[in-house]
Amino acid sequence: MEVPYKYHNKIKKLSSNLNVDPVLSSSLDIFLGKEFWIWSKEQHKEQFIKTNGQCCFNHIIGLPLKNNKEYPIFDYEKLVYDGIENNRNVWIKKASGIGATEFILRYLNYKILVNADLEYKNIFIISGTFVHHANELKVRMENLFRIRFPSIRLESKFTDLWIKNTNIKIFPSRNVKDLRGYTDVSYLFIDEADHFGQSVINELLHDITRYEEKSNCTTIMVSTPNAPGGLFETIERDPNSKYHKIVLSYEVGLNKIYDPLEIAKKKLEPEFAREYECKYLGRIGNLLTPTQIDAAIQSGNELKEIPISQYTLKCVGIDPGFSSSKTAIVMCEHLKDQEKIIVRQSELIEKGDPNAIADLLFNLHKQYWNVYFLIDGSNRAMVNILKIKFDESLDWDTKDASPNSMRVVPVNFSTEHKQMLSHLHMMITKGYFAISEKHDKLIISLRTAWAKELTLDKEQTSYDDLLDALRLSMKGYNLD
Repeated sequence: MEVPYKYHNKIKKLSSNLNVDPVLSSSLDIFLGKEFWIWSKEQHKEQFIKTNGQCCFNHIIGLPLKNNKEYPIFDYEKLVYDGIENNRNVWIKKASGIGATEFILRYLNYKILVNADLEYKNIFIISGTFVHHANELKVRMENLFRIRFPSIRLESKFTDLWIKNTNIKIFPSRNVKDLRGYTDVSYLFIDEADHFGQSVINELLHDITRYEEKSNCTTIMVSTPNAPGGLFETIERDPNSKYHKIVLSYEVGLNKIYDPLEIAKKKLEPEFAREYECKYLGRIGNLLTPTQIDAAIQSGNELKEIPISQYTLKCVGIDPGFSSSKTAIVMCEHLKDQEKIIVRQSELIEKGDPNAIADLLFNLHKQYWNVYFLIDGSNRAMVNILKIKFDESLDWDTKDASPNSMRVVPVNFSTEHKQMLSHLHMMITKGYFAISEKHDKLIISLRTAWAKELTLDKEQTSYDDLLDALRLSMKGYNLD
């Protein structure tokens, strides 16, 4: 069956730059009362022919273009359309290049033109860090009119665009505080929201709530996923979230917006899982290469069935949380015959009770007697709880801490963090390190580890607590 965008050549070609309909080029009233898209292919075909191509908003204004090729509005985009039409808050996690941003810009234009409901109202668009990044979305809204409506002159400034009597105002994320103080805001479109900084997110969530109460505003939040534990994953995991949730991974666009051959090439790229499979992985770090990490995983998968020995050295790194923060624990074992240090346990404990954590660690000692515990000494209370468990003196100082005289070894993290990161890097690059794929969070942390002059950037590194625990554990090994 032919779909409407495939039989333009049977009627007058509305998209031709050389033959613009004078009625279209001079008036926006043609959009009044039109449907955004006719979702039934049979009805759409019939209306397309009957109206000489003026059947719906998207055929009148021109179909979406990607790499100079026209595309229809796809079936998966109906999920977005219905979600926005029927919900006050919409959350869309999407694959890169799936067309979600283009779709929403078209939808907002349509809502302005289809009737007078948005007359003298505001639409806010938040995107990018700087004004020129956010301005790109405003320009894309303007450009929708360039071919079919060349006579229309939209009033536009750098941060403002007026279509009819509706004001579209753009905000870079760094200026999100300027959202306050407006009235009659009908839509908030927040693009790539999962990549904003935490201070921006806090301000943004506050403003969303205010405009819901003041203006009955619809919020549309769209992003490719970023790091674990960020804004998007928090919303996704919240069973009581006010957001209607839509996930558009690459699979829904395969053989539609995506060419399978191009996707096959993309799968070879290290960021494919985040950019196209919608997984929370954060951006690829600069501490280690994907090849180095993959080699460590391959070694770990090959060695994981070797049972833990009582006669090998095991080191447990502990990054204790303060009050409500997480505690990370990583245990490694030296497989002397293979010349490998393998991760045996990795755990991230949410708001753990210090005494329960001490019991867990003491049980490791009882199970595997040749175990040493290296812990961030800045949390003296947690160190002392462990010291009491192991019947060790509470009169300690990190300067004198040594496995020669104690099982619980406090480490001065603030002075040794660079050396420990360098040591971890050396152990991995020389091929001594092994980790099986079951330690997925720790692997994500390694893949996203970002450092500047051997100082770990914890804003950009996912599960940085686990990475801190790993480098504490690895401090116990020195292979020549």
